[in-house]
Amino acid sequence: MGARLRVFLTREQNKTLLNLRTAEVSQKVKDRAEIIRLNAHGWYVEKIAAHFNLTVQTVREVLHKWDKFGLEGLWELSGRGRKPKWTEVDIVFLEKCLKEEPRTYNSLQLTQKLERDLRFAAALRYRNVKLSPDRLRRVLKKRGSIGSEQGRVTKGSKTQ
Repeated sequence: MGARLRVFLTREQNKTLLNLRTAEVSQKVKDRAEIIRLNAHGWYVEKIAAHFNLTVQTVREVLHKWDKFGLEGLWELSGRGRKPKWTEVDIVFLEKCLKEEPRTYNSLQLTQKLERDLRFAAALRYRNVKLSPDRLRRVLKKRGSIGSEQGRVTKGSKTQ
């Protein structure tokens, strides 16, 4: 059993942590706020860990972050996961190509077009980004800019 770890809250801090239970924040933040409140009300770290089905070390980390950072320590820092290689300029260029060209492209044709386009290819080589058709399709689909417009598709076809 480790050393006793205890936090003390003012009334305002306790009220703020209590209000986080009904706020639109992630469940992790709500649980962390409740961990801090329970510790301030006298619960031991081991009992809190058993209550939330966490390890003792996790509860201790939450309490230490509260002591060090206060309310900001409840949220996770940015920087988790892989960083995107795309910038907004790249996606705007792709969307512009899709809107201005009268024909439609599949992802393979669009990657070939990008390789032929000197302005964009130079930027890709400079940034050392090589696009695959699958990755390009996922990026455009996530942005909602993939596919043809409904009017353009039905205009040229025989069946509406």
